[in-house]
Amino acid sequence: MDLKALIFDVDGTLAETEEAHRAAFNTVFERHGLDWHWTMSDYRELLKTTGGKERMRAHQAGLPEGARRLADAEIAALHKEKTAIYGEILARGELELRPGVADLIERARAAGLQVAVATTTNVPNVEALTRCCWGMGAGEVFDVVAAGDQVRAKKPAPDVFNLALERLGLAPGACVAFEDSLNGVRSAKAAGLRVVVTPSIYTDDQDFSSAELVLPSLSGLSVESLAGL
Repeated sequence: MDLKALIFDVDGTLAETEEAHRAAFNTVFERHGLDWHWTMSDYRELLKTTGGKERMRAHQAGLPEGARRLADAEIAALHKEKTAIYGEILARGELELRPGVADLIERARAAGLQVAVATTTNVPNVEALTRCCWGMGAGEVFDVVAAGDQVRAKKPAPDVFNLALERLGLAPGACVAFEDSLNGVRSAKAAGLRVVVTPSIYTDDQDFSSAELVLPSLSGLSVESLAGL
């Protein structure tokens, strides 16, 4: 493969962000008098639905008859507040990149490759992560940021990877995608990409047999080995 770019998912792939997201959700639920406290077990199941607002709707759909229901406008408002809380958590520096991520991006840069993000999360959350972990904005770390709030359909649909490829100006055969979830793998595969998976604490029970490579982390992974996938 004539490798030209690496395309990274964000949550669970660049960093184990999901616990910060879960904490932010639970904080906003408590603030607004909702008894929606999500345990790790709850959240593992909810992560099978991509998108924060979509997870809130999925949770609400499973509530018993007579439980308090939120209109879509209320869900959107609570999710906006949750995004701000998540940003505050990351602004305190309470997150680290997963092993090997920074080194691989640095090696890719040195080899002349472009580096992109294709994520279900929104742009403010990407910015919060790069400022927390790199001390700079997303546009200073990545050549392209394609986010879930910029496409019609979220993962496992290929839209966000297709958007990243369009902005990179590259064919899928010139890129490798990095994911941590089955929905992410399905999305990348539907866009025609080869996929490397590093399962996260919430996805380590999923079937990644369709990926080209499954690793515990990106530590020691070389650009040359990726070109050979």
